[in-house]
Amino acid sequence: MTTPPKADYYAPLPIHVPQSYVVLTPYYPSPNRGRCRMICTFSLVLLAAMVYLFWPSEPDMKIVRLRMKRIHIHTVPRVAVDISMFVTVRVRNTDVYSMDYRALEVAVGYRGKKLGHVRSEQGHVRARGSSYVDAELDFDGVELLADLVHLLEDLAKGTVPFDTVTKIEAQLGLLFFQVPLLAKVSCEVVVNTMNQTIARQNCYAE
Repeated sequence: MTTPPKADYYAPLPIHVPQSYVVLTPYYPSPNRGRCRMICTFSLVLLAAMVYLFWPSEPDMKIVRLRMKRIHIHTVPRVAVDISMFVTVRVRNTDVYSMDYRALEVAVGYRGKKLGHVRSEQGHVRARGSSYVDAELDFDGVELLADLVHLLEDLAKGTVPFDTVTKIEAQLGLLFFQVPLLAKVSCEVVVNTMNQTIARQNCYAE
């Protein structure tokens, strides 16, 4: 009988590969971190609200009355028009601090031609308040030869359109600081010559 080879009697021992294990500890979020996140969010919201509330804004200016007192057309020595008006401008301060304006200027034109302007004295507008400025405009010897026919037609219809530009130079009183402010508003004003009221007005800031 032949002896079988050793490979039939002995099997190779298995090779054990060592394995590594990582032990993780449970994570518990810190209550201080969540509180800090809430405080930061509240602070940002509060800061945005304060910037929105205290940021300087332009005053709201509007012509509330434009009354024509006198219109006289003369042809000697040249064709010209004498116009006298009474205007009232409302200046509304939308900020939470007072406003002092050094000058308020109102210019009036007709069909793109400037008739003249008037400049008022200085004034004061309280916070979230309004102030009314009255001024009288006298335009003598205005040459409207090209638009004289249109002016006569408008007077016959009872409504005359005017172009107005209102400018204000002011300072906003913010605590111990003075913030300079310059605002300008242009309006298209249609005056009813029958009852001396404003029939229509369209304004936009410049």
